[in-house]
Amino acid sequence: MTTEAQEPVTLTPLPETWSTALAVVAHPDDMEFGAAAAVARWTGQGKRVVYCMVTSGEAGIDGMDPDVARGIREAEQVESARLVGVDEVEFLGLPDGVLEYGVPLRREIARVVRRHRPDVVITGNHREAFPNGVPNQADHVATGRAVLDAVRDAGNRWIFRDQVEDEGLEPWGGVEQVWVSGSPTATHVVDVSATFDAGVASLAAHAAYLDGLGWEGFDPAEFLGSMTRPAGQALGVEHATTFEVVRLTWD
Repeated sequence: MTTEAQEPVTLTPLPETWSTALAVVAHPDDMEFGAAAAVARWTGQGKRVVYCMVTSGEAGIDGMDPDVARGIREAEQVESARLVGVDEVEFLGLPDGVLEYGVPLRREIARVVRRHRPDVVITGNHREAFPNGVPNQADHVATGRAVLDAVRDAGNRWIFRDQVEDEGLEPWGGVEQVWVSGSPTATHVVDVSATFDAGVASLAAHAAYLDGLGWEGFDPAEFLGSMTRPAGQALGVEHATTFEVVRLTWD
């Protein structure tokens, strides 16, 4: 029996002609497990990046009561974002661990899109599994799916019309793509060789959370490098981060 060699995946560099990006993810730390080095590259170019955390990650530390963990995790996220040049961080305050895809979640995210009016929206992996085959976490799936729909909702004045009529938030249909970090079906890539260390520092800033995971000997640089080095090799650079690009327009 013979097997045919698989063709290598061709990754396309992400465009960088945009001005404002909105990152909407489920938890503090979701951006840092892969995307933060790319954010550091973009803020270094003078672009505006806004972080929106759907939850505060309060259920993420087993040995810490959620009422205590909430404040610690929010503070760690604000510092983590600062290290990659992001000074706008929002927390929607939805309950950690039990997010559900549906209209209420779409409503909350559409409001944020309408308020910040981004050119690009970034989110986390909404697929059933991580790239290594491990099943994805439910909050990630719910948030990623809701982001895809909420971006389109935000452009339709007749969806969540109370936001338009009562809150004064005009529709925003200026997002043509959603960029998905950590996707097993990545299509695009960003050279983060120059900002890799900033991404590592950003992940390390989640000290209480990482300690609570109990991963003995966890090395943020080695963990991130295990993902960025292979992607970088495909691009011909030292480190690169991959994204799936979801187009929201026909052309």
